[in-house]
Amino acid sequence: MTTSASLPTNSEDAISTNGTREGDTVTDRLVEANERYAAEFTDPGMDARPVLHVAVVACMDARLDLHAALGLELGDCHTIRNAGGVVTDDVIRSLTISQRALGTRSVVLIHHTGCGLESLTEEFRQDLENEVGQRPTWAVESFRDVDQDVRQSMQRVRTSPFLLHADDVRGFVFDVKTGLLREIDPA
Repeated sequence: MTTSASLPTNSEDAISTNGTREGDTVTDRLVEANERYAAEFTDPGMDARPVLHVAVVACMDARLDLHAALGLELGDCHTIRNAGGVVTDDVIRSLTISQRALGTRSVVLIHHTGCGLESLTEEFRQDLENEVGQRPTWAVESFRDVDQDVRQSMQRVRTSPFLLHADDVRGFVFDVKTGLLREIDPA
């Protein structure tokens, strides 16, 4: 499967097993794709305030094309992504800025099926400490029950003293096989 930083199609460009031209890195390919994008780019005349006044918090998983899955266009939302789509202190930081400085009012949380955090434990931190000699200051935030983790994330947003708007917070699980969202009851 080819992605947005599409590969060259002419046969004179030898492609290595990692999908880049010989001597190029993936970053080189991304920069080249940006140059093609910029050649046709026109300033949309938007500011940083999302048109729909919504912030979407989701997992960083490469299988989630959030704009396509949610029917969003450039400028519609703020998108905050991390491993698991978990509401951490940094997500609260981003949501606080999104709401207080840039006018968002709604929060949509999206976890997904088959998440890599379901196979990790907090032992991951211990393994890192053993390997590099320093324990990470952050929690792994692994989970076994994706529905319960969405509920926990919704609760973290709803109870944060920093957020102005906690009344329109909804959580979902995206099915990576069907592309459908399943809403999670916050109960």
